[in-house]
Amino acid sequence: MTSDEGRARVDSWIWSVRLTKTRALAAAACRAGHVRINGERAKPAQVVRAGDEVRLRHAGRERIVVVSRVVRKRVGAPVAAQCFVDNSPPPPAHEEIAVTGRRDRGAGRPTKRDRREIERLRKN
Repeated sequence: MTSDEGRARVDSWIWSVRLTKTRALAAAACRAGHVRINGERAKPAQVVRAGDEVRLRHAGRERIVVVSRVVRKRVGAPVAAQCFVDNSPPPPAHEEIAVTGRRDRGAGRPTKRDRREIERLRKN
């Protein structure tokens, strides 16, 4: 019989330490190739151990964390912060994020007034 101490599924661990809101989102990120363990693409059921580097592309930024403690159940934010070392680059400032004009799907071509507003947004 093998011992499972110090090991957990990567999708479960990502959810447990609050890097994603739901386990389903964590599993979907794994299936889409947005999760890497020690440089290799990870499937949702892949095992993560203490010392592994986990890279997660989520919500428009890349999170780089080193596992310091393995948990299987979702824990509170103070405990979750102790479960990994965050080596992520700082998030971009709100001023640096480009504002793009968005139209509702099926709204058709922009009117002349809409085009002027889009041009005004692009200049700023």
